[in-house]
Amino acid sequence: MAQVVGQTKLHPKLRMIGNGDEVVNCLRAEQSQNLVSTAPLDTLFTDTKLATVAATTGFLPLGLDTADFSTSAAPAARKKLTPANRASHAYVGVFIEVHRDRQVAGPAGTASDVESVKDKIAKSLAPVTEIDRCVLSKRNFIAATVRVSDLPALAADERVAFIHPAEALALDVPRPRRGVDKLKPTDRSVAGKHNGGAGVIIGIIDVGGYDFSHRDFIANGKSRFLSIWDQGGKRRSPPSKRSGADFAPFDFGSEILQADLDKALAVERAGGLAATALEPQSQQSRSSHATHVTSIAAGNSGVCPKADIAAVLLNVPFDPEDLKARRETFSDSTRLVLAIEYLLEIAKREDKPISINISLGTNGGAHDGSGGVSRWFDALLATEGRSITIAAGNAGQEAATEENPNGWMMGRIHASGRIAARGLVVDLDWTVVGDQIVDLSENELELWHSPQDRIRIAVRPPGSNSWIEVGPRQYIENKRLASGTFLSVYNELYNPVNGANCCAVYLSPDLRPGSLTGVAAGTWTIRLIGEEVRNGEFHCWIERDDPYRYGPGVGGQLMRMPSFFSAASNVDSHSINSLACGHRVIAVANLDDRRQRIAATSSQGPTRDARMKPDIAAPGTGIVAANGLLKTTNPGSR
Repeated sequence: MAQVVGQTKLHPKLRMIGNGDEVVNCLRAEQSQNLVSTAPLDTLFTDTKLATVAATTGFLPLGLDTADFSTSAAPAARKKLTPANRASHAYVGVFIEVHRDRQVAGPAGTASDVESVKDKIAKSLAPVTEIDRCVLSKRNFIAATVRVSDLPALAADERVAFIHPAEALALDVPRPRRGVDKLKPTDRSVAGKHNGGAGVIIGIIDVGGYDFSHRDFIANGKSRFLSIWDQGGKRRSPPSKRSGADFAPFDFGSEILQADLDKALAVERAGGLAATALEPQSQQSRSSHATHVTSIAAGNSGVCPKADIAAVLLNVPFDPEDLKARRETFSDSTRLVLAIEYLLEIAKREDKPISINISLGTNGGAHDGSGGVSRWFDALLATEGRSITIAAGNAGQEAATEENPNGWMMGRIHASGRIAARGLVVDLDWTVVGDQIVDLSENELELWHSPQDRIRIAVRPPGSNSWIEVGPRQYIENKRLASGTFLSVYNELYNPVNGANCCAVYLSPDLRPGSLTGVAAGTWTIRLIGEEVRNGEFHCWIERDDPYRYGPGVGGQLMRMPSFFSAASNVDSHSINSLACGHRVIAVANLDDRRQRIAATSSQGPTRDARMKPDIAAPGTGIVAANGLLKTTNPGSR
């Protein structure tokens, strides 16, 4: 039975996470990019075999012999959440909005409410040494790492208006083509218009590693990189220790300075080790995305060959076997905000304007620029001499194409329509993949609609004739269905960030060892029932979930798979990356220059509040640029 909403200062996703115990959130952290767990594995399980495996390997059974720990015919009953099993070793990235009229310092000697809330979070994290934390503020926003068990107390704080979850980040990695070494780089020069970017810094935030030794980034024998902040690096000290007091918030990872890069290049030229071996980064992926993007934007054959380059390497674990790294690593929008702030400090130090590129994205949120990270970006861009360009996204494909026959699975992420009158309904078909695949991902759907309307949400699981209904201001949380899937539905009014009504639906697998059960495959029908209709318009988005294979298990391959709307429910618009919906950022679509059309995968606008996005389109298909970090004895040939 649905319950009445009591706490609305916490985003539904945070409430759902907070409702999970230590074991559930430890397992959830292996898949989530904005949730981390440092729980001692040997204390989590009563089963001796499970405890031994966890303690001796540092891995949970999901990543080892899944056949031994797969679907149970009768999953164990879920224990009630108590103070004893609350997730005290789980941490989540959040954006905390403090009431605007309370952000200014009070009488002499008292801190502002923003600073007081930051201090409260910092004190809670003070004993924690296992994670890379974030506590940073801008105006009345705080980007922070917080304990999951601290969320209720933060939400109860009268100074806090709302707590947003940080958004998981994802990107599409370019696929290198054979014989590309024989091709000339794509002509990207517009030097006559801006003098090749002279006097400007190009900031890049990306993944995979930067091949600073590539000839496209060397001028007169010196590196054009001013620095690389490797957020997952351990070899060198973080920026807080290498670059002075202004870089104090950036107190994790490894900062590689220009002098370090030049020294490594000199050793390589003299016949020594490769420069990238002397100054290694935490990710050095062959044909890395970061190298390719940097080459296009600022390489010697790129758009801005005379610009300086400053880079941030986000910490994204790529090894599918390293579940410990996935469990202990943040790859979310709080890290993106830190990266932006770091690059702006570089520009301030060098006294130069900066243009920052972000080729990452997410599908969730209201798509109106009201989210925490969008408002943070807009605040930063109120200062002249700065720009942030963000990829429009790769969720534009609604049907199979010859080049990408399965791309539609990532593209059917938006549905919209209008409930014409009270008592009328709209059904949306939401598909979870089956066919010998066990989906272990947490599938998310958000619906946004007018604050004038009242809509009842009903959910029908695959193969069922029964509906689970949730009325306005009601919710169900982690309800275990007969299939083993956990269902959460939150039907909230007057969301604090934009005043709109928001409904969130989550389909969660049972990840507990011994009870491992994927989300039920098939069509989940979401029914929207008009209870009070004055406007009737609605928009829905499914959060992005990139395919990821864990291994074989009972019932099929254990995978993380994208869910999607049926062809009949999908509406091919408004699919733009939610990070690109800010008012001051520049959203860039992918132009297939050869065909003179927007690429099929490129996401479309407009935003939910009817602003035209993307802002511009630029060639992004079939671009020949640096192919970095290849295993070759001749770095200049790449």
